[in-house]
Amino acid sequence: MERHSFAFKIKEGRVGDFLKIFGLKWDDIRSNISACRASNFSLWNCDTFFFGYYESNTKKPCTGDILDPVIDALNEYLEWKSDFLSNMDLMYEDFGIVREDKSMIRHRVFMTHLLNGDTKEYKRRHDELSNARTEVDKGPDSNFSIWNSGDYIFGYDEIDTSMEHEMTEEEKESTIKWEKHMLDIMEWITDDVDWITDMHHSHVKRIAYA
Repeated sequence: MERHSFAFKIKEGRVGDFLKIFGLKWDDIRSNISACRASNFSLWNCDTFFFGYYESNTKKPCTGDILDPVIDALNEYLEWKSDFLSNMDLMYEDFGIVREDKSMIRHRVFMTHLLNGDTKEYKRRHDELSNARTEVDKGPDSNFSIWNSGDYIFGYDEIDTSMEHEMTEEEKESTIKWEKHMLDIMEWITDDVDWITDMHHSHVKRIAYA
């Protein structure tokens, strides 16, 4: 299975126009997803940013084919953060045991902005996490991947709700330490760490799934 991602930004004040046209074209988009033999397709929105994720059996992305019904109509509103003919750069992965049954899955999708475009430092820190891993993560997180395009980071995670638990004090301290550490190179677009920083960001929303 190959994982694919794409991202774009809609011009200020035109998000509603995009959502309207996307909704009108959704049946065509869904048909294209099926024709491309893509699966687990989802599109997410926070403010003016959109992030898409899907899976297929081929390394070549088919984003252009999938979104063909809306690209021409929306090009004037669109600013691509990635080349939809190629994947964004994979910065980190912890796929774990991927659930084929998605009925008990909750998603965590996040977006951040690198303050100085320091992708090398971001990847170095996450490579340390990968190198410290000693076994396959059995959950609740799975299919976890982090993608980069330019100054922007997009994360995708599938969480098995049947395995979720309240963070222990040790887990909470570790999370706070890590997130505060990361704030020296990036700022958040989504609201994932508002509980730590007391700042306010928008919540990410799923626009479509197929």
